[in-house]
Amino acid sequence: MTDESHDIATTAVTTVLGPTGLAGRIEEAILDLAGKVPASNEPLSATPHARAQALARSAAKSAAGVSGGAALAPGPFGLLTLLPDLLVVWKLQSKLVADIAAAYGQSASLGKEQMLYCLFKHAAAQAFRDLVVRTGERFIVRRAGVMLLQSLAGKIGLQIAQRTVGKAAARYLPLVGAAGVAGYAYYDTRKVADNAIALFSREIPMEPA
Repeated sequence: MTDESHDIATTAVTTVLGPTGLAGRIEEAILDLAGKVPASNEPLSATPHARAQALARSAAKSAAGVSGGAALAPGPFGLLTLLPDLLVVWKLQSKLVADIAAAYGQSASLGKEQMLYCLFKHAAAQAFRDLVVRTGERFIVRRAGVMLLQSLAGKIGLQIAQRTVGKAAARYLPLVGAAGVAGYAYYDTRKVADNAIALFSREIPMEPA
């Protein structure tokens, strides 16, 4: 993206989303996600890795369709789809995480901390260094209190807001941009699946806040 496109996108995002700021809106959405871990009807699988991969492919295709379709709206109209696009994709990804946990027989281990880790670890790895630690074949998860959860959501929100400015520029090139946005949604959803598979295929002890 050129400097001029970046400036246009930044100005447009600020104008459309208002003075509260994109990062703040995303932070609110992340906290809402953390409080609504979805249930899953996915049965325990005899081959959980293969089942998780199949679930990932299906969810990634759905996410790509959602984001690619939203990016077809041109210019300022497309900017109005930025947050709804994120929310719909995150809901798809949340369900994917819940289904992968269930396939591994780990539904009881899926809480807000594990959900946020799976959804955003690849996008904001440093934000999770005080929350999830891998030791050998185990992931130790620290139970997040209100302050830690808010701090985590703020860090993730800032990272995603900065990335979303780049997506905003794609709204000014709808046909070319839609393909790129769809491709990123597919990639991002597969990374969420990778995080979930790595986590739920191992023991996950919890530590107190």
